[in-house]
Amino acid sequence: MKKFVSLRDFDWVLLLLVLLICAVGVTQIYSATMSSRFADVHMYVKQIYWIAGGLVFMLLLSLINYEALLDSVHWMYIAAVISLMAVLVFGTKYLGARRWIRLPAGVHFQPSEWVKLILILAMAKYFSDLRQRDASLTDILKAALLGGIPMLMVLVQPDLGTALTYIPILVMGLFLGGIQFKHAAAIILIGAALAVPAFKHLKPYQRGRLTSFLNPAADSQGKGYQGEQSKIAVGAGGIWGKGFGKGSQTQNSFLPIPQTDFIFAAFSEEHGFVGAVGLLLLYFIVLMRLIHNAQTAPDRAGAIVILGVVAVLTFHILVNVGMVVGFMPVTGIPLPLMSYGGSSLLFTFLALGIVMNIRMRRFVN
Repeated sequence: MKKFVSLRDFDWVLLLLVLLICAVGVTQIYSATMSSRFADVHMYVKQIYWIAGGLVFMLLLSLINYEALLDSVHWMYIAAVISLMAVLVFGTKYLGARRWIRLPAGVHFQPSEWVKLILILAMAKYFSDLRQRDASLTDILKAALLGGIPMLMVLVQPDLGTALTYIPILVMGLFLGGIQFKHAAAIILIGAALAVPAFKHLKPYQRGRLTSFLNPAADSQGKGYQGEQSKIAVGAGGIWGKGFGKGSQTQNSFLPIPQTDFIFAAFSEEHGFVGAVGLLLLYFIVLMRLIHNAQTAPDRAGAIVILGVVAVLTFHILVNVGMVVGFMPVTGIPLPLMSYGGSSLLFTFLALGIVMNIRMRRFVN
């Protein structure tokens, strides 16, 4: 048995697939912004910088023993809650939401993104420490409190999209922690019963997104505009697409902010059904590679961490693509590794860094 980790155990295939998706994303960001008001900002260059920074952080995190991270996760969780409190007090307000903290050099940091990573570690530590095979009702309530505190704080910002991404982490933790069927059924029933009261407490624009999703044609020039234009862009791509930089919906600015939440729509318009399926296939291979790494993890905690990452990335992909084609309401959830934005990109690379960390220690005694 080896006693030291080696970069030879690094998952180079996974890294290559990730960089390939990033390259597609940078190219699409360039194409989506070349004729827009963002052309002079050079967002694609900034995205390259974020990718380079993400690679450095991923490498550094892969060298720190993940067991040490799990042992100190309670301090990280406290820091995460404090950072969310700081957003509510000192955060920069934009479009009615207070989600970012302004850092030097004009950088905006979104703490709710890195909180996802802390929550994954916290769930893995909590459930791996449980001795019994099945999670008791008390265990479930404690886990719900663990995930519910940051989720409610993010909802207050308000940021419904990011708050929803905490749910798959909790669900994956409960599933791997041994939740019983009767408890799962009770949670689903309670959630269904609370759906109507929860809807009434949403912000007006959030309720508008949900109602426009159910009937987008009722307000196609208002709340349903984004969803309608997105579907038009996807359909306009046909089988092979219109070609790089030739998407009429994207280049004529009918598609809102195509470099972020609707980047998949812009990509589909330019590269068609074939390109969209090819991109989704890349994501599928990445997820399968992650699941394989979870199967070879050295312990239960490591497996839960990796599957927590899988749960978040899968949720992001399904909701974003579903939103673009009209199967999901518009929630502002970015497409991993492709959508423009540093906070989301750094979270993904940090999460992959922990996956590499666990993989590199699968033969260490």
